[in-house]
Amino acid sequence: MGEVKTPRQWFLWSIALIYVCAFASTYVQIPGLYGDEGILPVRLQVPKVQRPLLEQESLLCLGPYLGLEPQQTLELMCLLGVALGLGAVLLEPLRDSLIYLCLQALYLSLYNVSIMSFYLLSAMDVLLLEAGVLAVLVAPLGLLHSSYRYHDPVSFWLTRWLFFRLTFCTGVSKLASGDPAWYDLSALSHHLENQMSPTLLAWYVHQLPDWLLRLGAVVVLQSEIIVPLVTFFAPIRRLRLFGFYVQLFLQLCYILTGNCSLLNLLRITLSFSLLDDDHFNSNSSPKKKKGQDKKPRSYGQALVSYLTLLVELAVYLFILYSFITLFKIQINWEEKTLSSKTSFNQNGFNAFLEVFQELTIWIGVLSFTWEAVSAMLNCVCTRGIASKLWSLLQWAVITAAAAAVFALSVVPYTSMSGMSVSKVLPAVRDAYSAVERYQLVGAYGIQHRLISAEGRPEIILEGSYDGLTWTEMNPMYKPGNVNAVPPIVGPHQPRLEWLMWQAAQGGDDTSPWFTGLIQRLLQGKPEVVRLLQVDEAQYPFSQRPPALIKAKLYNYHFTDPAKDKTHLQNWWRRQYKKEFFPIVNLDDPTLNKLLEESGLKEKFPVQPGSDTPVSQVLSLIRGHVKGLSGSLVLSTLLATLAGIFLIKAILSWALGNRKPRPASADHKPKKPKEPSEMAEKSQAPATSNRGSKKDSNEKKDTDRSPRKRK
Repeated sequence: MGEVKTPRQWFLWSIALIYVCAFASTYVQIPGLYGDEGILPVRLQVPKVQRPLLEQESLLCLGPYLGLEPQQTLELMCLLGVALGLGAVLLEPLRDSLIYLCLQALYLSLYNVSIMSFYLLSAMDVLLLEAGVLAVLVAPLGLLHSSYRYHDPVSFWLTRWLFFRLTFCTGVSKLASGDPAWYDLSALSHHLENQMSPTLLAWYVHQLPDWLLRLGAVVVLQSEIIVPLVTFFAPIRRLRLFGFYVQLFLQLCYILTGNCSLLNLLRITLSFSLLDDDHFNSNSSPKKKKGQDKKPRSYGQALVSYLTLLVELAVYLFILYSFITLFKIQINWEEKTLSSKTSFNQNGFNAFLEVFQELTIWIGVLSFTWEAVSAMLNCVCTRGIASKLWSLLQWAVITAAAAAVFALSVVPYTSMSGMSVSKVLPAVRDAYSAVERYQLVGAYGIQHRLISAEGRPEIILEGSYDGLTWTEMNPMYKPGNVNAVPPIVGPHQPRLEWLMWQAAQGGDDTSPWFTGLIQRLLQGKPEVVRLLQVDEAQYPFSQRPPALIKAKLYNYHFTDPAKDKTHLQNWWRRQYKKEFFPIVNLDDPTLNKLLEESGLKEKFPVQPGSDTPVSQVLSLIRGHVKGLSGSLVLSTLLATLAGIFLIKAILSWALGNRKPRPASADHKPKKPKEPSEMAEKSQAPATSNRGSKKDSNEKKDTDRSPRKRK
């Protein structure tokens, strides 16, 4: 693989931008999730016994030293993360290893706080933590005063290994879990309405013919299982580019039909590991002039080129062959449709997985060894003994760290369904257990949920003043009202909607966060109400909180204009399934018992915090953000960044055009002529004209000479 300077910069820039979005999204939701008047106050989850700093799981322990309450400490961490991320996005010198280490420590603290608060965590959190660890290794260290090191391909290779594990495990988990929707290829139709936040386009895609949606399910399985196996670690550059564009196309489809989540952006960021500098320089390199001779290739180079082309064609044919045979693709020319059906069962797929599990690990070992040896040879070829020793020392440290991360990643990689962790060395398993709390590596595909054909389960909260008239409290970012247009969430990560989506699929009504949600809505706490609806006009109990609350479970389906003649104005149709949470009020014994069991029953009133300068600044910033939705805050932030880059581009273009051109030897500045010379020149204009014509004729004759033509 060639040099990776440009893809490495793209990776670091993208990781910094994703950190900005993640910290900003969390900051907006802190009062409603972790605040003193939130669903699960973080002050109730902080351990009472203070431990040494190195044994702390979060940076919350530093709050008392700054005179801050736990909620404001979380806000400070998020604001620091946004500031550091913005600096790394805007300024290349700040894309330093120490900056990414600080970002990693801040986000790990938020991750551990979420665990203490009993919140479920998405795959995005785990993936961002591991990608952040890799960014620390990939980014240059400013103390070394070097923008590019010979060992950079070694550390950057880890991002390709992570991208392979993420993509391959995601695809494998669909079949290894025994999900019948993927075996009968109906999963894509159900996925469009069952995903976290479907878009308007998802409704239109859902109306496509059934045979086309089944073909789409085949494309998804091929793209996530077969394509990574044969392209991600291929020594042929065009195969890696093919794998990159396949994954990019897949993620763009996910974004268009399921909103632009940070998980999709992380996948695209990791896909840069399949590129090299040649891919970016091929479009900007100067084109050869017409008629310019190319250097003749030797017989050996031509033979290698033809063999490479044959191998590449063989890989494409293998992908096409597996596409047709594994899924029994048949064309019906009369009806102009395609039929598809899996030609294997779960036992056959598990047998395939047992064979390829160990094979993929050994492919990773060979690819890593190739990158490490190539980097070492480049260090050896460095001029100067001191430079050579310094390069080799850096190579040894980074290679050892990369090898350790690779070895640790094998443990969660083999823990997914259908794989065996018994083949991993005991020493590696023990090392993984020792550092597991730091989230250096993650497991992907182990929590695959079966796709239900019964529709999308949704929890609908209802409030009432008298117990007779009930009004629904629909959130902003998930289906509720059947005639409401599917929302655009963007990179914002609404945690409450995600938790309700997970709880509806799992059927769990005793989670501490759900009990805390019911309590705060009965109390009418504005911090929690803003998690559901920022616009007071859309919240039916904005003037006075409800006296009673209950929760129902419905199954939602996209409407079909061809079948649902009575739902032409609706985007959804729903069917009542069961009661999710009984009718309760603030004095209900059932609610109080659940609050006590969850540790949310407050025995003492909240004490006011100290009024320090840092606390005042945090309160001022919170006052400006209060009342704004998370999607609006992130959209404004991203629009501001886009405006800054646009201004920089315009200034760079304007200043570049104003640069004075250097005077060449052929265009020297002319001296002012004497008046006598001007007179002499004006006396013989005809002579000069005739002379110029003669010279031009002579020049044409010389151009036509045989020597000139040669």
